[in-house]
Amino acid sequence: MRPVLEAQDIARVLTRIAHEIVERAKGADDVVLLGIPTRGVFLARRLAAKLAEITGTKIPVGSLDITMYRDDLRMKPARAIGRTEIPGDDIDGRLVVLVDDVLFSGRTIRAALDALGDLGRPRAVQLAVLVDRGHRELPIRADYVGKNLPTSLREIVKVQLQEEDGRDAVLLGQRTDAEAGQ
Repeated sequence: MRPVLEAQDIARVLTRIAHEIVERAKGADDVVLLGIPTRGVFLARRLAAKLAEITGTKIPVGSLDITMYRDDLRMKPARAIGRTEIPGDDIDGRLVVLVDDVLFSGRTIRAALDALGDLGRPRAVQLAVLVDRGHRELPIRADYVGKNLPTSLREIVKVQLQEEDGRDAVLLGQRTDAEAGQ
């Protein structure tokens, strides 16, 4: 696998996305960041820290587990249910920015929208992703993209983050025949 983004690139991308959020939201007073486990949660926390640096305001950050909202539950082995943590002020009437590492088919984000609908009624929902690799199966697009990375279906994108993997990197490689059959 070859690196597409290194640690300094990821830091730069998150700074840019934070500035874009502030510009588009005209501040960050009603912004709530919800990361999609696993790596989306770490990215959301990093974005919250960047937003706090820019605005001087603490940004509420939480996590949104989508396990039970996935449309592939019956096709894949059982998964452990993760945690959903909604910041104290709730999401009603707020601008919720969903944060994930890779946008691919759009099915994860569809599941996140379904889960979010059961938790409250945000004023608006936006999406921030570290990598958009294309191949959408649903009409979903990200509002904030770290890197557009056109890929073939035979390629795999792997995001590594310090908190989970011990290093920051986005790697691109070829899918093995075993992975292609999954």
